[in-house]
Amino acid sequence: MTVRNPEDKFVAMATARASVDLPLSEFQPVSMLVTEEHRVYRAAVPAIDAHNHLDAFSPRELLPIMDACNIERIVNITMRPGLDGLEILDRFHPFRDRFSVMAWMDWRGITEPGFWTRAVDTLERLVERGACGIKLWKDLGLSIRDAAGELLRIDDERLAPLFEKAAELDVPVMFHTADPDAFFLPVDGRNERFEELAAHPDWAFCNAQYGKDELLEQRNRVFARHPATRFLAAHVGECAGDLARISAVLDRYPNVAVDMSARVAELGRQPFSARRFFLQYADRILFGMDLFPEAETYRLHFRFFETEDEYFDYPSHASRQGRWKVYGLHLPPDVLAKVYRENAMRWMP
Repeated sequence: MTVRNPEDKFVAMATARASVDLPLSEFQPVSMLVTEEHRVYRAAVPAIDAHNHLDAFSPRELLPIMDACNIERIVNITMRPGLDGLEILDRFHPFRDRFSVMAWMDWRGITEPGFWTRAVDTLERLVERGACGIKLWKDLGLSIRDAAGELLRIDDERLAPLFEKAAELDVPVMFHTADPDAFFLPVDGRNERFEELAAHPDWAFCNAQYGKDELLEQRNRVFARHPATRFLAAHVGECAGDLARISAVLDRYPNVAVDMSARVAELGRQPFSARRFFLQYADRILFGMDLFPEAETYRLHFRFFETEDEYFDYPSHASRQGRWKVYGLHLPPDVLAKVYRENAMRWMP
């Protein structure tokens, strides 16, 4: 094209740009970086997946995947609330040498008299049937309301008997409180999780009554009030993007451990900080996936933990978590043994 005046040049450039516009979802660049790739087919030691959801599966269909990947046990956090989880406990009971089941808090009937007593009784009954703990999800603090119509706080004193009963029964309480920081920000072009939140708009909490800081402070007050109760803060305590913050929690509350489920994406893009974190808190981090139990998904986790590979895809759900790659941590054998297995044996016996 012959450009006869300077203004025509800019018109031509704008036209060229417009001709290559494409939807963000279609932008899937292929990296030109040439790096070593180390495939890790089996965990370095028999591993315990301490955070997964298997209600839709038959235990028997998962055993070949577990055997192929050196997965000794999976903790199925049932999503059947309360006593509805008994059916799941019964389904997995014949395979109790390979599977454990964690109960799910049941908020149904919270407006009815006697709810708080029933909640404690339900936990006791579930543990008697084999439950290895109980999970409280992020609906606590975000959507559950009591009989007065008030949003139930995570540190509401009415929950104290439940936490004390967990200590008495020697089972942990798992908290999934809040979510990544980006989930509490406007879903716009500046949000690094835009594609994920666009695919799952119900995951966005920018208009929640409590912000993330307040939700985490409420949770931390529970940790402080119940030093005899073991707590598991799922997903690196919702601070995988701010490891200094969760480090302060672990330093302050010896009754707390974290799992790293569904957070390789956040940990793996800060490999130096993440490796220091794993080395410093090697006794307090549990391996977990919280992803579809496929062999290749497990193997991406092993590659992340065991190699120093660079710039590779992280394990994720279909909509992904962000447009970046991750780097391996190359953890030493003693730390791998703790993260893969020993910590789960201690925190979730």
